[in-house]
Amino acid sequence: MSEDEMLVEKALAGRDHAYAPYSDFKVGAALLTAAGQVYAGGNVENISFGLTMCAERVAVGSAIAESARDWQLLAIVADSKEPVVPCGACRQVLAEFNPKLRIISSTLNGQTAEFRLDDLLPYPRQGILE
Repeated sequence: MSEDEMLVEKALAGRDHAYAPYSDFKVGAALLTAAGQVYAGGNVENISFGLTMCAERVAVGSAIAESARDWQLLAIVADSKEPVVPCGACRQVLAEFNPKLRIISSTLNGQTAEFRLDDLLPYPRQGILE
């Protein structure tokens, strides 16, 4: 199994733990670090949709909680017709740590697409520390 396939499997496992009682649209995400660590998450909905956490940001929170910030690859899995891309808020959060992050998105049927974060978010807002 390739590294990409392994990470998609971890994202699928994150999707299995998603909490999506309102939309029934479960998404999983997994981040791979340069050291080979994996941090996964599933989306967490709230009746106030603005408080919903996307799977990507749940995975980011898991990684940050373990002081992991050197992400090399993000995998996303959703039950959609086409592979999904991170929302704008997730793109900005991910760009804080790796604006050139490679992203693999997969459907439950196995259709995949690959993106680079800097193509999806070409002009991220720059941090105050730069």
